[in-house]
Parts: sequence; C-alpha cells; structure tokens
Amino acid sequence: MRILIIEDERELRELLEYSLGRVGYQVLALDNANDALIAVEETAADLVLLDLMLPGLQGLQFLDIFRQKRLMTPVIIISARVGEEDVIKGLERGADDYLVKPFSVKILEAKIKAALRRAGEREGAPYLSSGGVSVDLESHAAMRGNEVLKLTQKEFDLLTLFLKKPEKVFTRNQLLNVIWGYEADLISRTVDAHVASLRKKLGDKGSRIRTLPKIGYLWAAKE
Repeated sequence: MRILIIEDERELRELLEYSLGRVGYQVLALDNANDALIAVEETAADLVLLDLMLPGLQGLQFLDIFRQKRLMTPVIIISARVGEEDVIKGLERGADDYLVKPFSVKILEAKIKAALRRAGEREGAPYLSSGGVSVDLESHAAMRGNEVLKLTQKEFDLLTLFLKKPEKVFTRNQLLNVIWGYEADLISRTVDAHVASLRKKLGDKGSRIRTLPKIGYLWAAKE
C-alpha cells in the first residue's frame, strides 16, 4: 500500500515517513500540494495524508481538485485547526477522516487501516481510478485527469477491467472470454487491436498498459 503525505512541517513529515515505512507502507512525502497533484497523476496512491495549511496551493484546494478528478482514494486530513467548522468543512469537501495535531502515530495507523478497509469494501463502487485515469460506471464516463475520453464499449470494458485489477496479468484468452465471450485463441488479434486503440486514446497514460510478450497485458499502477 502506497501512502502520499502532504505536510510542510519537516519534522512531522519525516516522522510520519519513518513510522509508516517501518510498518510496511510505501511512502511518498511532499511538502506542498502543487507537487502532490503532479505525483498523483504519475503514481497511484492508496491513501493521502493531507495538511490544510500549506505553502502555495492550500489543503482544501488540493482536496477539491483531487475529488474533481474523480479520484476516490481515501484522504485523512491532519491539521492543527481544531475548530468544529474546520472539521465539518474538511469532511464536506471530501475527506474521509480528520485528525487534529498533535496526535498519536498509533491512532493515525488505526485510522489509516480503517480508511483502507472501507475503501476495500467499496470495491464495487461506481468509481475506479489508477494512475490518473478513472471510470464512472454509473455514467459510463472515462477520464484522463480532467479530460473525458471517447471510448467504444469494448475499450471502456477493457479499461474498466484493467482498473479493477491493476498489476494483474491478463492473457489474451482471458480478455477474450471476459470482454467478448470467446475462448478460442484464433481471434486474439481482436484484443491486440482494441488495446492498441485504447492506448492511443489514453495518450501519455497509454504506456500503463504493459505488454507481456506471448502472454498478455497488465495495467501498471506505478510508473
């Protein structure tokens, strides 16, 4: 599990990076939200720890943009702001939890586990996202960042399958069976043609669809 920390206080940032890394999380720690927006486009995060008072782009501004991109990754606000209105505003803007500084790292770890568990329970939710690409299963919309993609039904189905199970290797026969209902290898060129078209429409994100020679394809959640 990868955690993105956005915290400008160096000592706290380094403490969180060390503490969470020690218990097995992959951690990317940044001191500003502007760099964080670039990071979430390039590398998938499973959870975000977000300070509110940041240099440049503020925490709530980051949260607004993050949710506008239809990224449903859990966000826990970590802030020195203790007012009831601050907490309510953070939760209403899309945060999953709010933790007031100073706080116990053990309590933070428990909140992280709970948020990740809830996210796992939402696996059947209408939104899927990975690496800056997302799909809305209810409105049948696919997006690269803020750009709406014009996909065919089969391309949408392929992208949805990849985003549901990033890093999973799919053979051509598996894709034929799931997407087209075929099992014969004779028409595997159909898969290759659709994957090529999907890659093209994804632009710079198309490289996330990796080819495994003589095997099939996978969606790379990380660069």
